[in-house]
Parts: sequence; C-alpha cells; structure tokens
Amino acid sequence: MNPADDVKTVSMTPALYRYLLAQAEPPSPVQQRLIDRTRALGTVAEMQIPHEQSVFLTLLSRLARARLIVEVGTFTGYSTLALALGVEPGGRVITCDLSAEWTDIAREAWQAAGVTERIEPRLGPAAETLRALPEEPGIDLVFLDADKPGYQDYWEQLVPRVRPGGLLLADNVLYGGEAADPEATGNAQAIRAFNERVRTDKRVEAVMLPIADGLTLARKRGTADGAPVPAPGRA
Repeated sequence: MNPADDVKTVSMTPALYRYLLAQAEPPSPVQQRLIDRTRALGTVAEMQIPHEQSVFLTLLSRLARARLIVEVGTFTGYSTLALALGVEPGGRVITCDLSAEWTDIAREAWQAAGVTERIEPRLGPAAETLRALPEEPGIDLVFLDADKPGYQDYWEQLVPRVRPGGLLLADNVLYGGEAADPEATGNAQAIRAFNERVRTDKRVEAVMLPIADGLTLARKRGTADGAPVPAPGRA
C-alpha cells in the first residue's frame, strides 16, 4: 500500500488546535507575559515556538535527564525557558543568538521564572560559538531553531559533541510545507537539504514529527546499539 493512501494525520482546524492546546499544561504567568511581549514585536513574533512545543521540550529535557543543553537560536527566550525548566539540578543551557535586543527581553523572563543561573546566553555567530565548545561528547540535548542555511553546519558541529544516546532536535523542518517541494528555493531548499542530511546520517536515528512547523527528533547512536559510532567523515 502506498503510504499516501493511508494518511492518518488529522488536519489541524482552529477548533482542533484549541483542543490540543488545552491538553497541555497552561502557560505560567511568566510564560504568558513573555508570549504577550513577543507578540507585541509584530511579525517577527512568528519565530517564537508555540506553547505546546515548549511543553514538549521541557518533557524531553526531563526524560533525557539533561545536564548540558545547547540551543541555537534564542530569540526572546521562550524555548530557552522551556529547556531550563527541564534541565537537571545543577545543569545548564547554553543558548546562542546574535540579537542583544531580543535576548534582553529573554533575560527578564528568565529572571522572573527563577532560572537565570541555569542559562548561559552567548552572543555572536553560532558557528563560532559551537566550534569553541569542548570537542568531547558531553552534550545531552540540542535544539536547533535559527537561520535555516546554517542548520547543516550546526549539525556537523554538534553531532560529535553529543553523548551517545543524547538527543538532537531541529525545528521548522517542514517550513510551512515548502520543504516537500523538489523545486524549493531559499530557506525551504536549505531545510530540504538538511532533512536529507539527517535522513542519511548513520550516526543518528531520527523521526520527523508534525509538531508545529515540523520537528525532527534524533538520537545519537552509540556502542550500546551494537556498533561503534561512525566517524563524522564516514557517516
């Protein structure tokens, strides 16, 4: 049977989305204030992840018992806050961004939520920040949500630094549906190329989930899977 003939994904109507959102733990007062402040920025607010995705990030952080998380793309800090709420006691979230204006908004929310000590914001080109990280595999969880053409570089920098069994998440992997188009251009084409890289990367096992604008969840393989992790150049 052609998988396209047996589609079980439910079309997301506004009423269904409201029902889905109601199943998640509601935003805290701090989260709601950050949502409202980000929306007030105008069209750029679309870069903020939806609340149900933030709940998912917190849950995954807790399931992974993450002590070291690396996020690429802070924006106003909503996803960073979600990750910090799930990190293990004494753990930290390193988050990368270029905008001091947006991260200043984030810092206020983190302070109000009481998680400032868990977060290390690093301003500057993310590729440079990642290259400066220790090379040994000690990262427990990665979240990519930044410039789409940079995804493949970030991926190659981070996969070797993630511990075996650690998780890597990439946001916007459907890119509004445009990534499915073989003739995609611009950001959609960059995402399509990134998706193909992840699909063929033998260092990880991955699944693409229809959460928000598409979320890839990958687990780094290790010797416990029955074979050594391939070297980056042989993936």
